[in-house]
Amino acid sequence: MIVGAGLPKIYKMLSDEKSYSERLFVYKQVDSLTYEQSKKAIEEPVRKFHVSYTENAIKKIVEDNKGVSIFIQQLCQIVYKRTDSSVIEYSDVDQGIDEFLKMLDDGFFRSRYERCAESDKKFIFAMVKCVEHAILPEYGIVVAGECIIGADSHTCTYGALGAFSTGVGTTDIATGMATGELWFKVPSAIKFVLTGKPGPYVSGKDVIIHIIGKIGVDGALYKSMEFVGDGIANLTMDDRFTMANMAIEAGAKNGIFIVDDQTRAYMDAHSDKQYTTYEPDEDAQYDQVVEIDLSEVRPTVAFPHLPGNAKTIDEVEAMEPIKIDQVVIGSCTNGRISDMRKAAAILKGHTVHPDVRVMVVPATQEVYKECIKEGLVDIFIDAGCAFNTPSCGPCMGGHMGVMAPGEKCVSTTNRNFVGRMGDVESLIYLASPEVAAASAIAGYIANPEKVGDK
Repeated sequence: MIVGAGLPKIYKMLSDEKSYSERLFVYKQVDSLTYEQSKKAIEEPVRKFHVSYTENAIKKIVEDNKGVSIFIQQLCQIVYKRTDSSVIEYSDVDQGIDEFLKMLDDGFFRSRYERCAESDKKFIFAMVKCVEHAILPEYGIVVAGECIIGADSHTCTYGALGAFSTGVGTTDIATGMATGELWFKVPSAIKFVLTGKPGPYVSGKDVIIHIIGKIGVDGALYKSMEFVGDGIANLTMDDRFTMANMAIEAGAKNGIFIVDDQTRAYMDAHSDKQYTTYEPDEDAQYDQVVEIDLSEVRPTVAFPHLPGNAKTIDEVEAMEPIKIDQVVIGSCTNGRISDMRKAAAILKGHTVHPDVRVMVVPATQEVYKECIKEGLVDIFIDAGCAFNTPSCGPCMGGHMGVMAPGEKCVSTTNRNFVGRMGDVESLIYLASPEVAAASAIAGYIANPEKVGDK
């Protein structure tokens, strides 16, 4: 079992890596100090030397170290040695922070990191670099046949590799971390039989929005969405990651693809782990069988405020133009290199509409570097886009691209709920990278078929 919980897992890995001498001692858990306890720990050791701290200096020490006693002690030691005055002020503490962080990095984290097993190093490195759901497959950390839980609903992404992966709550995450096991109610399943070949401007994003629009946002509630059929061969791995990622938007417990030669080639190229492939039994029972002819799927947009509020680009064009203020290209759903290439192909030689701001957010550092190598960054910047470092960014409204009341955004992300990207009166339209890029040029939701040259 892999627990994709981020920093808590990393901390456990690092803290468990003990030297021989460290193993000679019994460890006792010390909780974080209260503010008053921290203040006492800061002031008392220097009182006999007739040295005192200002209240602001104490507050900064406590806030920066979250009440962790050993870190408070180490920072105070650095500040005391650097300061000649009998009164230690806020500025004195601030000037000592860089030295403290370097000491913490070299003396605490780095030493423990170096003692980790290579597999653990790989996991730690991956988790702190980029967007979790894109980087774990890229680093070969997840493969077919594994059971994976994560503290994020879009953990179901890894079903593209033939793994059972799902998002869980904090209690379940803690249980998984502590025991390596977790209880699940076995979900019933919906079988999606994919046939045909998608058109030139149709990708996995269009297919999954089409499906969610067909069955509804609760159409697969606590069910397994199983994707099979000859049409899978016409979907890239990136298409499959996108579709599995958004299985949760139909209420599904997980989304999972049959493992084929394309899947095996991807895992062989990215991982040295042994994997197990599973296929449905011949007599498998399904709650529903849904047939999807990929050749009939059109570029599709999910209107506010649900991923299932799907409309084809033909329906959109029949409406009054929907003017937009923002475009976001990226995220764990559509931030891979193929997504960057598709968007760049549309934007090349064009300029972003003057009323539209565009943010391009690659999902991982590798994608970022490949964009530089292929000249895609130049295309984006020349077109008038802001090219950002890998992160969740606008998708969760955490930073960048925060929307004001009444603003409209075309986004390649996975959710368009009320307030997802900022103000509750803003509107988010989910679409593929190509629809997003075409819309950025036009200033309204636009058909990529009329901009591109395929």
